[in-house]
Amino acid sequence: METLATQVNLRQLGQSSLSVSPLGLGCWQFSRGSGIVGRYWSNLTDADILDIVRVSLEGGMNWVDTAEIYGGGKSEQALAQVLDQLKKEGNPHSTPLIATKWWPLMRTAGSITATIDERIACLGGRGIDLYQIHQPFSLSSIASEMKAMAGLVQAGKIRYVGVSNYSAKQMVEAHRLLKTYGLSLVSNQVKYNLLHRNIDQNGTMAAAKELGISIIAYSPLQQGILTGRFHNDPSQIAAVSRLRRMQSGLDDSSLARSKPLIQSLSKLADKYGVTPGQVALNWLIYYHGDTVVAIPGASKVRHAKENIGAMSFRLNREELEELNKESLSALKK
Repeated sequence: METLATQVNLRQLGQSSLSVSPLGLGCWQFSRGSGIVGRYWSNLTDADILDIVRVSLEGGMNWVDTAEIYGGGKSEQALAQVLDQLKKEGNPHSTPLIATKWWPLMRTAGSITATIDERIACLGGRGIDLYQIHQPFSLSSIASEMKAMAGLVQAGKIRYVGVSNYSAKQMVEAHRLLKTYGLSLVSNQVKYNLLHRNIDQNGTMAAAKELGISIIAYSPLQQGILTGRFHNDPSQIAAVSRLRRMQSGLDDSSLARSKPLIQSLSKLADKYGVTPGQVALNWLIYYHGDTVVAIPGASKVRHAKENIGAMSFRLNREELEELNKESLSALKK
């Protein structure tokens, strides 16, 4: 029987030569419970990380996304360690494409150049296929940052340039500036899912499509809400922090508004023999053609298996539009 890995159709990432699976592995959870953002996750064991990465890559994902701020390099190091192990085993999936990010807050563009060797070292000497500006707030202009990123491409330190959390205007400006160096902005990594569609309203999605820039969607399951588990068992909400409940839409009124969407996801899940979360991911990577790819994380092997299973089927156009309608209804005030 043909394996899932051979069934996954790769797609071009932006205007680059990178061919990626519709889903890549988000690696925030490998932060070792360290640093400001890394504390969001518990400290996974080496064995857990190895199994999660192995299952993800063998299941059809061919790229991973990490960042400097994820544990101050600890996520990058953990990733490098398990890829070294897979290589030692002779695993044919031990060389995924690697995306990582520079953290701009309270820094200047000079830091992009000054810290690149540290990023490469944390990744075990591996090349960086996609280097992204993690967010738009820094002590330098977009022009200075794009100049530094272009310099890294020209120096052979990175292959392509991306951004994250950029508005439509900032993304278009970054793309325009890179063009002056003979380059293109490949991607914009933003929060996007069936219950968070700001980029559809603020012009970011439209600009990305017009310019051939890929959208890399993070938080693709809206903190687990789109799996249906909180609707099916509201008692689970008590274990979630108050801040996360407020940010994610776990209050009673929001759950009531999203219930018809969850019911539609569940109905389609039954039809395809998958889970509601897998249907939600499938909508994400197919509704806008090839424009959107996503980076679900996995803190358990079962999460990794569910992620790759989302690439084993394809919703038809009528089903995609049905979910779009339910999504927009759930988002109305």
